[in-house]
Amino acid sequence: MPARIDQPTPLNCPALPLSALTEAEIQERLENGGLALLTPPFRFRIRSNVAGLAATLRALYADFPLGSEQGFDDFTVTLRKARPFRPKVHFESDGGQPFEPLPLAQAFPMLEWGFNWCISSHCHNYMITHAAVIERNGCTIILPAPPGSGKSTLCALLVGHGWRLLSDELALLDPHTGLLTPIPRPISLKNASIGLIRQRYPDLQLGSLVKDTVKGTVGHFRPPSDSVARSGEPGTPTHVIFPHYRSGASTSSMPLSRGSAFMRMAQNTFNYDLLGQAGFAAMGELIARVTAYDFEYQDADDAIAHFDSLAGIA
Repeated sequence: MPARIDQPTPLNCPALPLSALTEAEIQERLENGGLALLTPPFRFRIRSNVAGLAATLRALYADFPLGSEQGFDDFTVTLRKARPFRPKVHFESDGGQPFEPLPLAQAFPMLEWGFNWCISSHCHNYMITHAAVIERNGCTIILPAPPGSGKSTLCALLVGHGWRLLSDELALLDPHTGLLTPIPRPISLKNASIGLIRQRYPDLQLGSLVKDTVKGTVGHFRPPSDSVARSGEPGTPTHVIFPHYRSGASTSSMPLSRGSAFMRMAQNTFNYDLLGQAGFAAMGELIARVTAYDFEYQDADDAIAHFDSLAGIA
């Protein structure tokens, strides 16, 4: 049976941010016992012998709090450099290796994908949907979509414009409360989307670009400090919007029936079948209280204006 994590690590306890450590100190912890990092609402212990990982973690997770050396870890993950010829990186989670090794240069994307795998494979106290989640003025929007739909690009456009980031990849819905638990980790973008966001929001910090992954060129943007600081504040879902970027398209929206929205959400939810009756009930309650529609866009300004109007911003 998958593990069930019932008590997320509290973030209101006094803790130093990762940026309080030097790169050398982070590397020392990675190589000797592991770096305990609170990535809300979970605590990961990260072990690695990969050179350069410490610098990337410090840049993109600067505002995230450190865990105590002796505390309980939700997950222990390891990125291990295999030697000697054509070095690759292996990802391990609590002793298992769920992925094939990747080229060493892809270590950080592999860590991010590994984090997502740990959560989606084990944390079934949540209903877990492949979706971005953003919030402004109490307007909390779930953006479910398959890869290539422009979900993360739209998420980054709105977060750079002032929306709060709850998640770029995983919507965590508590079936008992109906609330969305924030998990504001770095935003992952690929290919042309990286340049678009970099040009539009030069103040957003971008990590190193990683080329030739299965997704092409991948880059990660550091989450805004305010989103990390507010990671203890759950969101009440108001909208479920299925985004789709299409070159040359006019910005448009098409309302969805509750039945259609239910089925589309279920198709994007990793553990819907596993949750059984509880998942069916939680999905039904969610769809009953939100506005759901398809959203097609090409122009960034039009898309931002549309979402700002939902949040009551003129």
